[in-house]
Amino acid sequence: MSSLPSRVRIVEVGPRDGLQNEAEIVPAAVKIELIDRLGAAGCETIEAGSFVSPKWIPQMADTAEVLAGIERRPGVGYPVLVPNMKGLERALECGVEEVAVFAAASEAFSQRNINCSIAESLERFAPVMEAADGNGLRVRGYVSCVLGCPYQGEVPLSDVVRVSKALADMGCYEVSLGDTIGVGTPTKAARMVETVAAEVPVEALALHFHDTYGQALANIHACLPLGVAVVDAAVGGLGGCPYARGATGNVASEDLVYMLHGMDIETGIDLDALTETARFISAAIGREPASHVARARAA
Repeated sequence: MSSLPSRVRIVEVGPRDGLQNEAEIVPAAVKIELIDRLGAAGCETIEAGSFVSPKWIPQMADTAEVLAGIERRPGVGYPVLVPNMKGLERALECGVEEVAVFAAASEAFSQRNINCSIAESLERFAPVMEAADGNGLRVRGYVSCVLGCPYQGEVPLSDVVRVSKALADMGCYEVSLGDTIGVGTPTKAARMVETVAAEVPVEALALHFHDTYGQALANIHACLPLGVAVVDAAVGGLGGCPYARGATGNVASEDLVYMLHGMDIETGIDLDALTETARFISAAIGREPASHVARARAA
């Protein structure tokens, strides 16, 4: 077991993973202001949208408009999610420098989510990875359902390792391990990371934990001593999963920053500005922030 990292890079997924499940379409202007506020608060990686079929995820249909409207800050990355070659081509047209691909550790979830097997999903990514490399793009990989699946329940660790290693071997510089339905607990989360890290360098792993059962911060805390120094989070605790009924939002970025700063771990993020951003986007979608920090400071 290593010591705690001195710095954690937070990948802000609110504008994509956080908003994609909203029933009411969030205007592009609001998304643009959200991303600009996050950049001003010090976020260095902001997932700006996705080029998926608007038939399946209508909330992301305006990603090209959003990318054209944001203020691109030096040193800040604005990756987008792409499911296939068509998505990559659209991303390239928008001048992106980084994309993300996604697979599931659960066979049942893969079939329900993208209508194909895990093996077939990985095959689809091969030309995407090749084209991305040929165009100088970095590619990040997501693995869903690493601690449980809404359809099959338990997910064998061997499947999590297999899919994570496949994405790394295909060229993903980083693999984000997702507890999509937020059922993990600290011991299980740490065991999962240790097992994956035996095949994929821990420096290339990230955490993506949803907070359905209120365990996300505890799970992250349990994994930090293992060497993980990248964590995904969504401002205001935005999110859910359109293919996982009952799954609530990602761990709130401001709650995560508060915890890390309290542990003397740097993030480069201004907590006050981040909390104000949580209030902004929560007001825009007509609800209170899901984060403890935003609610405490409002009181």
